[in-house]
Amino acid sequence: MGKEQPIYTTRAHVFQIDPTTKKNWVPASKQAVTVSYFYDSTRNSYRIISVDGTKVIINSTITPNMTFTKTSQKFGQWADSRANTVFGLGFASEQQLTKFAEKFQEVKEQAKLARDKSQEKVETLSNHSQASSINGTDDEKISHVGPEAALLQSENERLKSAVEQSNTNAKKWETELQTLRENNARLVDALQESSANVESWKKQLSACKEESDTLRNKIAELEAQCNEANQERQKNAQLTVRVKELEAELQDKEQELENLRKQAEIIPQLMSECESITSKLQAAETRNKELEGRIEGLQLDIDDSRQKQGNMKIELKKLMDVLDGKLDELQEFRQGLSKLGADN
Repeated sequence: MGKEQPIYTTRAHVFQIDPTTKKNWVPASKQAVTVSYFYDSTRNSYRIISVDGTKVIINSTITPNMTFTKTSQKFGQWADSRANTVFGLGFASEQQLTKFAEKFQEVKEQAKLARDKSQEKVETLSNHSQASSINGTDDEKISHVGPEAALLQSENERLKSAVEQSNTNAKKWETELQTLRENNARLVDALQESSANVESWKKQLSACKEESDTLRNKIAELEAQCNEANQERQKNAQLTVRVKELEAELQDKEQELENLRKQAEIIPQLMSECESITSKLQAAETRNKELEGRIEGLQLDIDDSRQKQGNMKIELKKLMDVLDGKLDELQEFRQGLSKLGADN
């Protein structure tokens, strides 16, 4: 026996239609979960399975009657009549949604082929059973002799039982098919109503966006007014500071004026003092001129002294040069005496 194997896996947010209202979506997972297509080689069937932790949130067997519908760029849904619900998947990108929808269509075609093959087998078995039943009746009319007749009769009974079981299964399948059609019709109605609700939600969303834009404009206007008010406050604060500065300057000027008034009271005394100072200054200027004459004389003396000092330096340098020559001769004389003493 074969095992059920995953053939495609993706991640998405899972939703289910509200069973009470059949309008609103109810989140089945708190975050994006793994959603996989599984193939059961034993039953030759396909399922979509998703597990959130330890909870199975999708277990949907795909039938040829199912349809996957894209309701937006990143959202798609399909109705499962057996589970009596509608599943919705929200993907992170439009490419993931397109890939999932293409896989759904591919698996749906495979399920249709599997159903057609199963029906062909049932029809073949039914026809074979009916033919065997007719042949067995003719054999009973001909004779009842030999073990082969008994074997044929036993086989005929077995085939009759298989045909009856097949007929019972066919009726059961017809009943189930009718139930599926009724559920599908209800789900189609719910889907249409959901689509109508989506349009209504879109209109409400558009109205909300317009209202939001209006509120944003009002907020921008209020912010502009607040900015103007803040600027006025800043100007007022600056003016207040300037007024205080001017008051302080006024107080300083008043203090200076008071000081000037006090000084004006002593102007006569200052005038007399000024005249006294002027006469002293004139005397000082006369004394200064005398000193300048003396300084010029002293300067001439200094220049003469500097010239004499320069001449003395020149003479002294000459004497130093002569002395250095004499010292060199004395050194040579000493070296000669030392050499002579060494030779003796």
